[in-house]
Amino acid sequence: MKIKSQEDFWSGMMFIGFGVVAMIVARAYPMGGAMRMGPGYFPTYLGAIMIVLGAILAARALRVEGEGTGAWGWRPLLWLSAAFATFGLLIESAGFVLALLALIVSSSLAGRDTRPLELVILILVLISGSVALFVYGLELPYRLFPWS
Repeated sequence: MKIKSQEDFWSGMMFIGFGVVAMIVARAYPMGGAMRMGPGYFPTYLGAIMIVLGAILAARALRVEGEGTGAWGWRPLLWLSAAFATFGLLIESAGFVLALLALIVSSSLAGRDTRPLELVILILVLISGSVALFVYGLELPYRLFPWS
C-alpha cells in the first residue's frame, strides 16, 4: 500500500483527528436522545461523521494520484493566527467594529495580491454585515466602539 495522494491522506487524518477530539470532548456532556438532544449529542455525531469522511478521504489517497504537498505557507499561517488573536484581544477593549477592522486588515496581509480598493469594499461589507447580523439580528451584547 503506497500513498499516492499526500494531500488527501493528510486531509483525511486531519478530519479523523478533529472527529476524535470532538467525540472525546462531548463525552463530558449529557447525550440525550434523538427526540430530546443533550449538549453532547451534536458534537458526538458530528465527530463520528468527520471520522467516517476522513477515513474515506484517506482511503482515496491510496487509489487516486495527487499533485503532492508543497512547502508550508508560513506567511498565511502566521498572519491569520495573528489576526484571530488580535480580534480576540481587541473585542472587549476596542469594541466589535475596531476588532473586526483589525481582523480584516491583518488577514489581508496573509495574501500577496490584496488591492486597496478591494480591501476597503471588503471592510465596509463585512463590518456592516457582521454588525447587522450579530448585534442587531442576534442581539449579541457586543459594544460597537470603545466609547459606546
